[in-house]
Amino acid sequence: MEISQSVDPCTPMPCDVVTVPARQGLEAVDILRRAVSEAVGSVLHDDGGDTLGFLVPPGTAAAWDVPGSTCTETNGRGLRLTPEPEPPVEGADWLLPPGDADLATDPAVLRAALGEAARLIEAADNCR
Repeated sequence: MEISQSVDPCTPMPCDVVTVPARQGLEAVDILRRAVSEAVGSVLHDDGGDTLGFLVPPGTAAAWDVPGSTCTETNGRGLRLTPEPEPPVEGADWLLPPGDADLATDPAVLRAALGEAARLIEAADNCR
């Protein structure tokens, strides 16, 4: 799946949003950013710092089944990604804004990174 997108700044792009707990999400961002051949797309964080939202291509929600996360389908309603510095959701800020990242993360790549992040967190917690 091609995740880089060329976007006309005037044309909003619909997307789905995968929401995960902040600890797992931050670990997944690190995993994705270290990967040589993969890229992480735009990522939102809530103002409370409890969750991260990974922007993924529209239609991802239909097949999303990763435990501990949710994927919200927008179908072009509500959240629409535009390559502007302002976050598209009130009460959220960009962790990785459009322009600093691809617009969306490949769902298969995100699924693998979230799984690896969960395993790393579990191992770290078991060492205490």
